[in-house]
Amino acid sequence: MAFISDRMARIKPSPTMAMTARAAELRAEGRDVISLSAGEPDFDTPVHIREAAKAAIDAGHTRYTVVDGMPSLKRAIAAKFARENGLDYAPAQITVGTGGKQILFNALMATLDQGDEVIVPAPYWVSYPDMVLLAGGRPVVIECGIEHGFRLTPDALEAAITPRTKWLILNSPSNPSGAGYSRTRIQALSDVLLRHPHVWILSDDIYEHLVFDGFEFATPAQVEPRLKNRILTMNGVSKSYAMTGWRIGYGAGPESLIRAMAKLQSQSTSNPCSISQHAAEAALTGPQDYVSDSRAAFQRRRDLVVAGLNDCPGIECPIPQGAFYVYPSIARLIGRTSAAGTPIDSDEAFANALLEESGVAVVFGAAFGLSPHFRISYAASDEVLADAVARIRRFCEGCN
Repeated sequence: MAFISDRMARIKPSPTMAMTARAAELRAEGRDVISLSAGEPDFDTPVHIREAAKAAIDAGHTRYTVVDGMPSLKRAIAAKFARENGLDYAPAQITVGTGGKQILFNALMATLDQGDEVIVPAPYWVSYPDMVLLAGGRPVVIECGIEHGFRLTPDALEAAITPRTKWLILNSPSNPSGAGYSRTRIQALSDVLLRHPHVWILSDDIYEHLVFDGFEFATPAQVEPRLKNRILTMNGVSKSYAMTGWRIGYGAGPESLIRAMAKLQSQSTSNPCSISQHAAEAALTGPQDYVSDSRAAFQRRRDLVVAGLNDCPGIECPIPQGAFYVYPSIARLIGRTSAAGTPIDSDEAFANALLEESGVAVVFGAAFGLSPHFRISYAASDEVLADAVARIRRFCEGCN
């Protein structure tokens, strides 16, 4: 349709949302479907955060705020960075948006010119390449396979950098693989970036608090202070405090970048929801019990799912360091046929057949830029996960 802009042809709808929608359609038809495609905690937002939101409404905090975040929330974010990451940021170096996605979008839209390159390690969160394309940039995808633990290596980073490279996007722990970058690995990548002063780092830390087995989270600005003025550190309250629907993300970086992002936001969404900002402030400054409690629950669920999937014929499931996803390989199932006669010639075919024949919704690996894999979100009860794994096992046993 000529009325629609050419830029819309560069991007595609989110595959994770598409799979979630298909699962909902089957449920509406009366099918018994387990959906493990959406990436959000299944717990309720902690009580003290909900109470803070109600109090904000009762106090009349229902009007516009500063376009990129209330001063008190920015102070709370600065305190969080100092307390948890050893990073010193002034409020003027902090921006607040409608979810972490807006922070990333604002940064790319504010900095990319036509043809600028952004290095995106794969597997990647599905929105990274499309955001780059929408901003006129070119995503440079580097496949980081299972043999590398789904992590970018210094040699691969060095080989991908060109004079047009503007950003490296680094997500740790990762969606979809759950792979985490240790301080040593971050330092090795930083050593490469120190040799290329035109390349900035967009550090997506949204799963910071969901780390397991004693894995120590670290963020690039903390590991290599010499890069701090070239780093935008993005985080938010959605995953750490079960606040996905509240839509609050934040970022910290050089003041010139933050000003440009605020300028863009002033002409798009304006301020994030005032009530959500008060709730986010309560999340960052209040009790942190939920963080450790949810981490323990997710680690238990991870162990249940990893053990169950590795018991399925044809599946290899590495143990992730964090987040709430697993990213198993189905390389040994490619070329087989399901019990219902569906050829398993790709991970997308596998995911579609699994949903239609066994009632389990997962997201195929090609959506994340690395096949043949699929992603499971284990943000569900132990009982639901056990049922899902049993169904996947029966499906795999029926493939020949």
